[in-house]
Amino acid sequence: MFVAVVETGTFAAAAERLGRSSGQASKLVSRLEAELGVRLLNRTTRAVSATEAGRAYFERIRPLLDEFESLDLSIRDSAQQPRGRLRLTAPQSFGTGELVPALNVFATRYPEIELDVGFTDRVVNLVDEGFDMAVRIGRLADTSLVARRLCDVRIMLVASCDYLDAHGEPEMPEDVTRHACVIDTNIREPNRWVFGNGKGGTVVVPVNGRVRYSDPSACLRAAEAGLGLAHLPAFVAGAALEAGRVRRILPAFEPEPLGLHAVYPHSRHLAAKVRALVDFLVERYQGRPPWEKA
Repeated sequence: MFVAVVETGTFAAAAERLGRSSGQASKLVSRLEAELGVRLLNRTTRAVSATEAGRAYFERIRPLLDEFESLDLSIRDSAQQPRGRLRLTAPQSFGTGELVPALNVFATRYPEIELDVGFTDRVVNLVDEGFDMAVRIGRLADTSLVARRLCDVRIMLVASCDYLDAHGEPEMPEDVTRHACVIDTNIREPNRWVFGNGKGGTVVVPVNGRVRYSDPSACLRAAEAGLGLAHLPAFVAGAALEAGRVRRILPAFEPEPLGLHAVYPHSRHLAAKVRALVDFLVERYQGRPPWEKA
């Protein structure tokens, strides 16, 4: 208010500029003078002028106000335009196999966004570790986050034709326990595979195998090599199914699909860069996701 009074020359004009009453303008300047312990303005019935101390204060404070206004405009602009650093975390197998091509398209579409992406299978604390958002698969334990479901992820049983020709094809989930299985040790219970029972429930089958990998893509390659059955997400097995390198087994007994989610912390004002990526992922994955061709 003090700056406006000096620039306009009257309390009335300053008050009009800032949407206040003349009385409020006078009180605000008087309060500032009391806090500083010095008179800043000479007041007459016709005009107001700065004292020597007031002029010195004005000349120091005006550039600071300009800088704050510039910063405010910059922040408002960045909140409305997708730009700046965007930190994202996602599961390793989904990230490297499926998400990278999508993010490359996103980065091309939004050249002012700087992507910083980390792939890990541990659950990252977004707030504590400074991430803007995450892509997650399965049940969401952290209810403090906003979650946007993108699509379903089917879990399917596959094997190579050579393996099935040599060992036969299981007809029921319980038959799987008698087959060689390629075990993905990166899941919570690698030796317990969950199937649907055909009646809306589930059946858990204990499995074993001499080939164990901590990555589903490696398990797929082992299945392609004829080393056994593999229980894999559709985004891992989809291309091999389409190419005929593996065959889908027991499709009627697949478990309930997992959810693919975009998650981010609660915020009254969601950053434009985060909104842009969430909307992009919804556009890409809702409906029929890219891997669902088989």
